[in-house]
Parts: sequence; C-alpha cells; structure tokens
Amino acid sequence: MQIAIVSLPVRDQDAARGFYVEKLGFRVVADNPMGPDRRWVELAPPGGGPSVTLVTWFPTMPPGSVKGLVYEVADIASTREELLARGVAVGELDKQPWGEFAQLDDLDGNGIVLQQSRAA
Repeated sequence: MQIAIVSLPVRDQDAARGFYVEKLGFRVVADNPMGPDRRWVELAPPGGGPSVTLVTWFPTMPPGSVKGLVYEVADIASTREELLARGVAVGELDKQPWGEFAQLDDLDGNGIVLQQSRAA
C-alpha cells in the first residue's frame, strides 16, 4: 500500500492550478470534467511522488484546511530563493538537528512545508 493522491481543498480550481503549476512547478496530470459542476484536477510535484488533486466538493474539507503537507527538496536554500523570485511568500529557513525547513501557504491557506533532510 502506498499514498497515490492527496486531496487539497480549494475555493477556485483554476486559480489553485495556476499557483501550483506556475509558482511551484507542478505538472498537470489530468484536468477533466467529473459530473455536473465538478472537475478532476490532478497535479504532480516536479520531483515525483504522490500527486495532488484540487477538490471543491468535500463539505468536511473547507479550503485551506490541509496543514503540514511536506515536500522534500534537494537544496532548501535555492528552492526557497526560486520560489521567492516567482512571488511565493515563503517563510525563513529554520535549521533543526534533522535538517532545514521553510513554510508557505497556497492561495487558500493550505500549509506546505519544504524540507531538506540531513544525510545520515
């Protein structure tokens, strides 16, 4: 068993898709109708791993309710600088014994953590 897709609750799928693709570098896996007034928007992170789907239909998942979605990056400092240059508000680097991390929110307030783990 493995995680395949993580649902991210958003208000506006088009705006969220733009943020994840243009700002974070995700690629579109699918963007298809899914019944009346619904779309399946699935995006893959640039380094691989589980994809995300931008959802609007779960009443128990209001936009911005996902916190702590963690993405591992190879170079946290350069990744942070690239995102800042693209206009993404990324927090300061926080150094810990296990590595470093920086936090950001998507357009709806879903919390994302970028981390670079120390080599063992």
